[in-house]
Amino acid sequence: MDGPLPERYWVNKFRNAFRGVKAGVRGQSSFFVHFFMTAAVIAAAVILDVSLTQWCLLLLCVTIVLTAEMFNSALESMAKAITGNLDPHLENSLDIGSGAVLLASVGAAVVGSIIFLARLGVMLSWWT
Repeated sequence: MDGPLPERYWVNKFRNAFRGVKAGVRGQSSFFVHFFMTAAVIAAAVILDVSLTQWCLLLLCVTIVLTAEMFNSALESMAKAITGNLDPHLENSLDIGSGAVLLASVGAAVVGSIIFLARLGVMLSWWT
């Protein structure tokens, strides 16, 4: 393609971004688990009446996990587009992407556990 790239208007940028979210979520079984856990976190936060700051931390953790999963899905999609064969370099890249999702998930679980156990402890008068 010769010449300058066509100007991308903001509406098109957002349309492409939403299309990317749809493509990243569709067909990825991992997203079912993440969405289920997101619903569980939101339910627990409502039941335990977490503070505004705790809501922000929980939602930030959920967002980080879902973003890591989107990047991992993008890596997988790119690897499939490059080659259908198992290549050690691509395999390492995919493993690193999966590792990033694992790290984000474990970090989110630790933050959630701290917040929920602290709230539960206060509600049950384990400590003040």
